[in-house]
Amino acid sequence: MQFIFKSPTIFRWTMSWYPPYWGTGIWVTKVANDFRRVQVQMHSTFYNTNVFGSHFGGSLASMSDPFYALMLTKLLGHRYQVIDAATQIQFIAMAKGTVTADFQLDDTILNRIREKTSTGDKHHETFTVEIVDEEGRVVTSVEKTIYMRLKRHARNELQKRFNGTDDLLPSRRSRL
Repeated sequence: MQFIFKSPTIFRWTMSWYPPYWGTGIWVTKVANDFRRVQVQMHSTFYNTNVFGSHFGGSLASMSDPFYALMLTKLLGHRYQVIDAATQIQFIAMAKGTVTADFQLDDTILNRIREKTSTGDKHHETFTVEIVDEEGRVVTSVEKTIYMRLKRHARNELQKRFNGTDDLLPSRRSRL
């Protein structure tokens, strides 16, 4: 999977041509050079509209699904396990035409995650992305909860660095 993170262009094209996205008209339109911002659009097609002529809710959920987890995987690095834990979606208005989701991460968020996981603890962070129509009206609000933790090998390294033994880190001792 690491090949998709080689460059923003590779990431954009790989995700845009991913069959479930390509088939539903979902396109990654922008990826920042530092992977802290990803913009995704979905155009109305025969495959993603419902009987009411608006975007199918499953397609709206799909267009918001992997991006925070993928961005965090890239930004936190190979020492972290990043898993999509939950999605909550609220449909606010009928989504017609081209809709856009803009995913963004900043240093404050990344530093908080690193701090919360620095002792090997797991951490859940919730992000909100709004999907807007062509006029900029919010049509859908999506909350993504992402699970993050240092991988086992990184926790073991941390443990050994703590005091040169196999003793548990202080934050873990208190839970036993």
